[in-house]
Formats: sequence, C-alpha cells, structure tokens
Amino acid sequence: MQKTIQIGSYKVGNTRPLAFMAGTCVIESETHYLRAAQKLKQIIARSKHPLILKASFDKANRTSVSAYRGPGLAKGLEILAKAKVLTGLPVVVDVHEPWQAEEAAQVADVLQIPAFLCRQTDLVLACADTGRAVNVKKGQFLAPGAMEQVIQKIESRGNRNILLTERGASFGYGDLVVDMRSLEIMKQFGYPVIFDATHSVQKPGALGSATGGNRKLAPVLAKAATALGIAGVFFEAHPTPEKALSDGPNSLDYALSAQMVKEVCAIDEVVKKFK
Repeated sequence: MQKTIQIGSYKVGNTRPLAFMAGTCVIESETHYLRAAQKLKQIIARSKHPLILKASFDKANRTSVSAYRGPGLAKGLEILAKAKVLTGLPVVVDVHEPWQAEEAAQVADVLQIPAFLCRQTDLVLACADTGRAVNVKKGQFLAPGAMEQVIQKIESRGNRNILLTERGASFGYGDLVVDMRSLEIMKQFGYPVIFDATHSVQKPGALGSATGGNRKLAPVLAKAATALGIAGVFFEAHPTPEKALSDGPNSLDYALSAQMVKEVCAIDEVVKKFK
C-alpha cells in the first residue's frame, strides 16, 4: 500500500501528482533567498504541482574548510520563516546534528537527513521525535534495500511521516551513477520516494577544493525517474549558477528549471493516469 504524507497543504505520495522540492543549495543572503523562493514559486505555479521550498542554513560537509557554509541555524531559520510567510509554501531543511532537530522543526515542515548521515541513529531519532516529516537521503554507499532499517528507526518513535530520496551511488572515486532500480525498490516500502536530480550529477571533489558536476544531465535523469511513478523531484536552482556560493556546477538556472518542470510534469501525468 502506498502511503500519502501531508506536507503543509499538500498531499505527497507515489500515486499523487509529482511534487517538487527546490531552492538554492545554501542560503546566501536573506534578499537572495527570498527572491529565489518567489521565482521558483512562479515557475512551479505554471504546472499547478506542489512546491516545497528547499534551503540549507549550514552546509556542514563542504569539500574545503574555507568554503562558504551558510548563515547558521538562528539566522537561517529566521530567513526561512520569512520565506514561508512571503510565499505561503512549506519548507524542507537539512539538519546535521541531533540538537538542531527540535529548533529546525519550529520552522521547517520537513527535516532532511543528508545522505552521508542517513545511518546516524541519534540524528534520525531526534528528527523523528519532532513529529515533522523526515526526508532521508539514501547514502551514496547504501543499497536501497538497506533503507528499511532507517525506516524502522523512525517508525520506532511513532513517526510515519517518512520520505526517501535517491541521489546517486558512488562510482569509483569521483563520480556518481543512478541505478533506477533503487527507486522501484524503495517504493516497495510504501513511503513517498523522491529523486534528487541535481545531486545525482555531482562529481565529488572533482574541482580539488570543491565538487564538480554536469547540470545539463539533471533533467535527463529526472525524466527517467519520473517515468517510474515517484512522489517528487528535488533540485537546486540559482539565478546565476556560475556565481553560486555552493554547488554551482549542479544547480539549474531558471530557464533550465522551467523546462525540466514542464517536461517531467508531462511525463508524470501520462504515467499516473493509468494508476
């Protein structure tokens, strides 16, 4: 049985209209993020599909110690609260340490566990205890079937508002590959499955002090994933990706974002009208 998760005013599930999680990789400034949130709302509104704003107040896993990490928890949540009021949209934000979960849950509708941390039991349980929806990104090192154990950790706290996200698997030392079987395997657990289009085209550490990637391939993978009948597509967007303070090589500009949204929504409608 496929479950449906309530996020804000939206119902998200593998048999529901495709939802989007989108935003800049990191909050660069209040003005920058609020403008980006409004632009993404405008892009997704044309499709009439759900949008959950994505943001990070701290990128704790940057390649270089000198890389920009974000405004921090307090300022980041303040900006996210303003974005919610401005757009009327729910938000998803990643947390890296257990103590951050309760504070982030005061603003965020969805708490996201980064891929590298998906097996950190204390973090998973802290997020589950908030009662908020928990989006777990499958680790690059983890088989899709192993996500059942992560699900059981969250369920052990009485929380069944769970989403599972595929973001590629490590392929050698500096590349990722997406095994589309992973999406179908995780769907068998019954919870909504999300495909992270932009992180799946990363090339970890490829630029020496930063991660590289190929944003042009993100829509290609997103279309393939959508054809399997999933709950949503996650992507990072930026007005000028070449100037982004984090994950620029993988971030979509607004024109590419709009084109991808149009194409995957068309695929989603064809696939799901037969369900």
